[in-house]
Amino acid sequence: MFDTQLSRRRFLSNFAFASGAVATGVGSWVIPAPWANAAEGPIKVGIATDLTGPIAYAGNADANVAKMVIKEINAAGGLLGRPLELYIEDTASNESVAVGNVRKLIQRDKVDMVLGGITSSMRNAIKDPIVSRGKTLYIYPQLYEGKECTPYLFCTGPTPAQQCDEFIPWLIKNGGKKFALPSANYVWPHTLNVYARKVIESNGGEVVFEEYYPLDQVDFSATVNRIVSNKVDVVFNTVIPPGVGPFFKQLYEAGFLKNGGRLACVYYDENTLNINQAAEIEGLASCLDYFKVLTKENPFDAKIQAAYEKDFPGNFLFAAGSAATGTYRGLKLWEAAVKEAGKIDRESVAAALDHAKIAEGPGGPAEMVPGKRHCKMKMYTAVAKGGNYEIVARSSGLVDPKEC
Repeated sequence: MFDTQLSRRRFLSNFAFASGAVATGVGSWVIPAPWANAAEGPIKVGIATDLTGPIAYAGNADANVAKMVIKEINAAGGLLGRPLELYIEDTASNESVAVGNVRKLIQRDKVDMVLGGITSSMRNAIKDPIVSRGKTLYIYPQLYEGKECTPYLFCTGPTPAQQCDEFIPWLIKNGGKKFALPSANYVWPHTLNVYARKVIESNGGEVVFEEYYPLDQVDFSATVNRIVSNKVDVVFNTVIPPGVGPFFKQLYEAGFLKNGGRLACVYYDENTLNINQAAEIEGLASCLDYFKVLTKENPFDAKIQAAYEKDFPGNFLFAAGSAATGTYRGLKLWEAAVKEAGKIDRESVAAALDHAKIAEGPGGPAEMVPGKRHCKMKMYTAVAKGGNYEIVARSSGLVDPKEC
């Protein structure tokens, strides 16, 4: 899943072949509008995501979801009588490459909206070229640390409140009170941990230690020793690939799970289940807006999942931690906003998007919180068992993001 050695040329030719996309430059594609509207031309949607680089598994899923949703909207007659044309730029897990490619979307392609970015550092790099200089609407689809309150920037993935408020009390009840917070050293873990610590302590738990490691660290023996010797109950992990696989393996080998320890990781989805052997993460708990197991109970989830797998079989999975669900939600909320506004200029669409709602989406309905540019959604707690997830808890309704 996390093979970053995939040949760029082979991968990119596969991408273009699979999607009907036409290459318009290095890392640039367009999927032309399926019909013409001579009077006004197509509405142009820009997607900026990691098609290459270490998190290409997520970026490709997001681009695939965009293709699926745009195809579906066009099949239903487009928007305002106009077809949608999809422009895709590779942000390549590299901020300087991304800024140049996003400028192409704004200046050359003149898109009406941009959706994308996965990491917070990527969002921070591309938001100014889109929103301030580019005067364009921006939708950010990934779960993240919160605190993004830029006008014309709408967030459609979960926030710390949505991932911690119900999940951490569940962990205390089903794991124990002593937490360790081993973390990758960048903005998301630092900010999430501030929130998580408050919820842990206000629910009678204790943070035994909170540590930050370089993103490329793979030896965690000292950390594992601290966890074991301090009899930590719950490892609330924000170490990311490439370190997370070795870290979980080293914890397993030290007997952490065997002795009753609980792993927790709020970005863990179906993509990341594949990093370790199933036994090494047995019982790992995650809290997200969607898990594939929901397809067994929810016909709409089953329909989206089946449509995605039919169009895009292979390794790029439709999964919540990879922003695929936030991409779907973002595009459908934007569609609802355009329909309400009756026009496509930024001011009109942003005003409608401020209170947009969808009755169905991955994991259930969703709605923007007026004045906050963040999204209410249902949340689910799931536990890894034998290499699959089982839902063990769920929110009673749509959970407030508590942002801005």
